Amino acid sequence: MTSAPEFSRVPDAPRSDDLEALRSLSEALAAADYSYDAILDLLGRGPFEAMVREQVVPARHRIHEILSGKVAVKAGQRRLAGVVDFLMLGGEASPESLDATLGEGAYSVLESLRFLAPGRTGLEHARVRAAYDLRPHSADDGTDLWVVSDLGAHQTDGALPTDYVLGVGQASLTLAQFTERSPVRRALDLGTGCGIQVFHLLSHAEHVTATDISARALAMTRFNLVLNASAWGLDPEHLDDRVVLRHGSLLDPVAGEGFDLVVTNPPFVITPRRAGETEAERYTYRDGGLPGDELVAQLVRDIPSVLRPGGRAHLLGNWEIHADADAEDGQAPWDRRPRTWLADGCDAWFIQREETSPEAYAETWLRDASQNRDAGSFESAYLDYIRDFHDRDVAAVGFGMIWLRRRENREPFLRFESIEHPIQQPIAPFFAAAVAAHDLVAGLSDEDLRARHLVVADDVTEERHQRPGAEHPGVILLREGAGLRRTELLSTPAAGFVSACDGDLAVGQIIDALGALLGWEDDAPAAELLGHVRSLVDGGFLVGAGEG
Repeated sequence: MTSAPEFSRVPDAPRSDDLEALRSLSEALAAADYSYDAILDLLGRGPFEAMVREQVVPARHRIHEILSGKVAVKAGQRRLAGVVDFLMLGGEASPESLDATLGEGAYSVLESLRFLAPGRTGLEHARVRAAYDLRPHSADDGTDLWVVSDLGAHQTDGALPTDYVLGVGQASLTLAQFTERSPVRRALDLGTGCGIQVFHLLSHAEHVTATDISARALAMTRFNLVLNASAWGLDPEHLDDRVVLRHGSLLDPVAGEGFDLVVTNPPFVITPRRAGETEAERYTYRDGGLPGDELVAQLVRDIPSVLRPGGRAHLLGNWEIHADADAEDGQAPWDRRPRTWLADGCDAWFIQREETSPEAYAETWLRDASQNRDAGSFESAYLDYIRDFHDRDVAAVGFGMIWLRRRENREPFLRFESIEHPIQQPIAPFFAAAVAAHDLVAGLSDEDLRARHLVVADDVTEERHQRPGAEHPGVILLREGAGLRRTELLSTPAAGFVSACDGDLAVGQIIDALGALLGWEDDAPAAELLGHVRSLVDGGFLVGAGEG
């Protein structure tokens, strides 16, 4: 008798060694049309979007109306309503009703996969509920998937368990939309959780290594891979051909290896450390066990060691912004600490998307684990946060996206931006284009740049503002309608240059014409304008003729 595959029989996790049972479950979900679009059509936009925010009252009401026959629905939708109720909303079912909803034998299949828990009314009433959350996910490339994770706060009572395995959340979606999708040979998903980044990586990576400190998380990743094997053309009996799962902390499981792409939504949440605390007391999905923002700092320093030359990394993170009595607002620049984390030979692009006070930060993460359900525990944990931040002189906490690249023979790329307004999603195509633009312009001499023909990017518009009755505008702005949707302030010469960028004249010809028109007496204004042109190309406002 052969042994069970690794992570297929982890305690308190669904089993994934019964390939026939998983195939039957996959077929049953497909037959019930258990998909993102079908559920959106069933519930309607309002209840569906509320459910995404884990506000399930509208969805439960809608499902109750359907199952009770009070609302007329399309053929098959009553069956789908039963599946949604059981797998997403915490509803209970009898063995007979499960078989009626998901097909004959569904109860036995779910039982063999360790997917059932006693109903709240007790086993004597022979009713069960789902032990895990199982919901559809539509990837950016249109691939429909099913993702298993632990039950959410709306499906359970009390605080979440510390070994909780998070499902598809806003952070994981942000990371997926941020990650470049160019083909690579080897990719690493560090801290895989339920495996959502692995699914996206499989669309463009020949092989994926997924690591996690939680064996339960790896068990759910394996379950999800087998359940969705047909979507990715995987052989469930030989998953290692495409995906390898490894147990361990941070980069320990892959020390000494090399990857073309690393993605990670690490346990970056800043958490107060307490004397005598144990690993079992930590929320492993968000708390890496290090003080302050040290986990993110360590990853930024160490990830380049597993990147091949030119390899890239995409990660999310928090960073502390410390008090500074000399600053106008009483706090240091947000990027002061992140700049000290960078390893030699590593390019970096940090984008701060949000900045919160210590109090708001504490409230967010205490609510995240439903710790606010116990008033005494909530107050104690809240005070721990406040003391912890005060002890390290933390004035605010930043959150954002981090891009790293192991530098080859090129000029350094170091960029730190605070962009809190809405940006294009997915943002990954813009990042790839922006990095390519930087690499191009960084490699151009001034003479090479003067010889290029440029046009205004298709998404860029110009705004002019002036006082009523004024002869000339006081402010001229360029705005990007896509990507990071930046705004660039233009001088009068720069505005004239941009207006002339239709691809006919070379950069040098336009600058020389402006110099003659404006009566420049030396080379300084032309050199200043050429530098501004370089930054406009670097920022994506201007592109090569024909690249629009």
